[in-house]
Amino acid sequence: MSRFTVTELMPDGPRLVVRHPLADARGSFARLFCDDELAGAGWRWPVRQANHSVTAQAGSIRGMHFQHPPHAEAKLVMCLRGAVCDVAVDVRAGSPTLLRSVMHELSGANGAAMLIPPGFAHGFQTLGDGAELLYFHSAPYVPAAEDGLHPLDPRLAIAWPRQVTAMSDRDAARPHLTASFTGVRL
Repeated sequence: MSRFTVTELMPDGPRLVVRHPLADARGSFARLFCDDELAGAGWRWPVRQANHSVTAQAGSIRGMHFQHPPHAEAKLVMCLRGAVCDVAVDVRAGSPTLLRSVMHELSGANGAAMLIPPGFAHGFQTLGDGAELLYFHSAPYVPAAEDGLHPLDPRLAIAWPRQVTAMSDRDAARPHLTASFTGVRL
């Protein structure tokens, strides 16, 4: 029996992965990651890094981050506490969905995760105070390979659900895309 239900959000792109916990009078048990079961969802990389973030203030944005090849990474992102609007933007050169985004609410209550393949920028906005996220990455963080998009860039047209209350200086300083942006070659 699979512990996950998988829904494709964009062709050859992000997928929504919903956990199915087992529960009884003692409480519950949920599988967070299984490479065998997630292979059917497109996960085909080793887990090289796991990260945990806590974002205190509702309306905060983290993102839109990605790494350039050869350090491009896949991510499996889940919310353990609170709720976020999770977003992935296609930055793959030559993609028919270049700069299109998908978004989905991830929360501790809904058991949903976003599987984001290489070639997508990722970010989220907190829907309440104290959101905790867990990320599984297929590649370690390499500062020289890091890049990102401005979360409020009009070319991305991301419909963030809340007023923006906080963003890192680094994300706020990212330039908006120009017409010369043709994507990232993987």
